Amino acid sequence: MNELDIIAPCGLNCLKCINNKNGKIKLHADELSRQLNGFSKYAERFAGFDEIFTNYPQFEAFLQFLTRVDCEGCRKNGCRFALCKVNECCKGKDIDFCYECEEFPCDKSGFPDELKKRWVGFNSRIKEIGLKAFIEETKDAPRYN
Repeated sequence: MNELDIIAPCGLNCLKCINNKNGKIKLHADELSRQLNGFSKYAERFAGFDEIFTNYPQFEAFLQFLTRVDCEGCRKNGCRFALCKVNECCKGKDIDFCYECEEFPCDKSGFPDELKKRWVGFNSRIKEIGLKAFIEETKDAPRYN
């Protein structure tokens, strides 16, 4: 996978996305699903010890969702976040990242304020240190913080 496939035009790491089929979330979901195969009948029994087990069907449904994700990243599949306008804007301007645009930062991202702050920060940091260093710098940072 090349560096541009890892980092979306907005600066988020696609491999850390809950929808990415090549990411760690999917990998761990597959393994957890394999390890918990057949556990639902035990969850019913364990509910007598702790009521948290009554929620197991919802957990199992979510886990199964995580095992079925199929996105290969924003640059290949388009962004799955409905409000995002960044990917299409960058394509239209034939640039890889927003920071390459003379209008950056602008009001065209479609992001709510909290995500807009991250978008500006990520793109500014990529511009400052380069893509390879940005990937290395953020490789262990959580996606959803």
